[in-house]
Amino acid sequence: MFGKATAVALAGLGLVISVMPAGAAISVLNGALANSCYQAAQYGGSAIEGIRLCSLALGEGALTTRDRAATYINLGIVRARGNDAEGALDSYNRGLAIDASLGEGYVDRGAVQITLKNYQAAIADITKGIELNANEPEIAYYDRAIANEAVGNIRDAYIDYKKAVEIRPDFALAKDQLSRFKVVR
Repeated sequence: MFGKATAVALAGLGLVISVMPAGAAISVLNGALANSCYQAAQYGGSAIEGIRLCSLALGEGALTTRDRAATYINLGIVRARGNDAEGALDSYNRGLAIDASLGEGYVDRGAVQITLKNYQAAIADITKGIELNANEPEIAYYDRAIANEAVGNIRDAYIDYKKAVEIRPDFALAKDQLSRFKVVR
């Protein structure tokens, strides 16, 4: 299902909202360690062990370019889960520098940008991830809504929360946030 949410207080709004990491780890086709890294990113467990597995996987010589990029993205997910936002950001940057077509990497990097209060960067990254058809678009829309709300784009935040619920009607976090809005025509 979804990864662990990170609570973010939105300055001036008096709100604490949970940011969802995309958590859509990117599967790899080659390399046993890279597959173990994917499993750690996708299904959780110890962040320390996940970081160890992903770091070892990056030393595997048999990785394709895409698998190497995906392993960096997966390492970023594990680092973010371990509350290492700067390390996660570095891993996402490395993965996306290798393969800029991985939508999940942009969405995950956007989630970390939110925790670092880099809201405009988060909006840009998540929008790029949506454009690249990230695997869990409902999380992308939810996180972009948080970033939009943080910078005062209330209408855009509402639209994104609504889109997240439209994609996944049982998405309780998005439904809860949507219930705070009153539409005035």
